[in-house]
Amino acid sequence: MFGSLQGVIRTEVGYAGGTSPEPKYHKIGDHSETVRVWFDPSIISYRRLLDVFWSNHDPFSRSFSRQYRTVLFYHDETQHNLAKETLRKLENGNDRKVETSIEPAGLFYPAEAYHQKYFLQNDRGILEEIRTFYPDFQELLASTSAARVNGFLGGYGTEEEVQRVLPLLGLSEAAQDKILKRVVRFW
Repeated sequence: MFGSLQGVIRTEVGYAGGTSPEPKYHKIGDHSETVRVWFDPSIISYRRLLDVFWSNHDPFSRSFSRQYRTVLFYHDETQHNLAKETLRKLENGNDRKVETSIEPAGLFYPAEAYHQKYFLQNDRGILEEIRTFYPDFQELLASTSAARVNGFLGGYGTEEEVQRVLPLLGLSEAAQDKILKRVVRFW
């Protein structure tokens, strides 16, 4: 979802919040699955990212495992304060407690390649087309273009944003139409 947002530069899924060394999907230890987001604060604010975060999960629902818990990792005191402020606003006037944790960001371990850009990797045609621009898989994963397309294929992004961005990605008309048809289902 974050990859579809203007101002988000890159996304990467991985594991964080635990102490187990070198977690992997089938040996995650005490870590949680998470997504790391790089963004340009001159284009999108941290507060906007928080709004997207809170509105795309049920913060009042208790997680059934540490691996899949909802947690927000902050990188500095400004982010910490904004995260706490937005959590308090959610709880204000609500008789339920927010179950999402807010914790300092520690070590982040990237998830295995097959977990990255999930929606994009599940559309071979579009993936192959994007790989013509980024033949190295690590470059593709780090690209803003892959983040956008992955977000759009996941059904995220406003109609205006999708219409604005698609022609800028260098994709064929057929690929653009396919992405547009896929995301339109969610509007």
